[in-house]
Amino acid sequence: MSAIPLDDLLHPPTTPYDRGFLDTGDGNRVYYEQLGNPDGKPALYVHGGPGAGTPDRPTRAWDPARYRLIRYDQRNCGRSTPHGSDPAADMALNTTRHLIDDMERLRTHLGVERWLLDGASWGCTLILAYAQQYPERVSEIVLQAVTTTRRAETDWLYHRVSAFKPEAWDRFRAAVPEHAWDGDVYALLAAYARRMEHPDRAVRAAAADAWLAWEDAVVSDEPNGVPGMYSAREADARIAFVRICARFFSRGAWLAEDQLLRGANRLAGIPGVLVHGRYDMGSPVQTAWELAKAWPDARLHVFDDSGHVGGEAMRRTVFEALEEFKRH
Repeated sequence: MSAIPLDDLLHPPTTPYDRGFLDTGDGNRVYYEQLGNPDGKPALYVHGGPGAGTPDRPTRAWDPARYRLIRYDQRNCGRSTPHGSDPAADMALNTTRHLIDDMERLRTHLGVERWLLDGASWGCTLILAYAQQYPERVSEIVLQAVTTTRRAETDWLYHRVSAFKPEAWDRFRAAVPEHAWDGDVYALLAAYARRMEHPDRAVRAAAADAWLAWEDAVVSDEPNGVPGMYSAREADARIAFVRICARFFSRGAWLAEDQLLRGANRLAGIPGVLVHGRYDMGSPVQTAWELAKAWPDARLHVFDDSGHVGGEAMRRTVFEALEEFKRH
């Protein structure tokens, strides 16, 4: 298979056959869509961020004849309502607990017994949290750019990786001048979270731009890095993304320290494929390695030509995993 260019292996573009909104019962409406075969193997794609939303583009990695692919936008982002750019949106109703409950509510709403879970970056954290609570509802897991959102990972992304980008981090820190840096990354991110609740949209937009400029700086020089990758979204999406990110990451995503690594035994019997770039500047490979050690049913693939954004070999491995699991 490896001798054939990946683009020649991918499936024809697939567009949704069904779209809808899941009423969560607390004023939120979660957008979802279904693609592929309505009678196929159920699979859920869990986007990153938090707050990035699912890209509104066709997908080619999933066999439309074999998969019933479900994509959705987590609370307050993408097409879900209320949108996080609206200052009236109640962020107290957006926590990891709420997002886990939404996934389970969506599964029930769509009549799915068990589903494959696929996601990247923050999506990995949410998948692991859901699967450890509902292992009987998960058939397989595919994780890309593995994260668990423990403090060490957050401290790396928003502080310690500044050893490589000191000038960019100085600008990131300076965007919240009211905060006196004391070495506590959660306190720095909490200052951003407060800025994202400011009544003046211009203040919120400036803080969002500074946050996204930092994330751009982290990944821009990686293998396959894309300059401006995080900033390249429209204004409302930038504000919602950072409002949600700052809230989640300043609170450790409401997870106990190392919770998802310590709970990996609950994934026993669930086949997993973990793919990670060796030179992922935002999410060091150590987390993927530790998770693979704690989860015997997982296979870890590390790629020397990839960072947070995967190269062709990394994308091929994800494709091959989906091809393998469609037969299960």
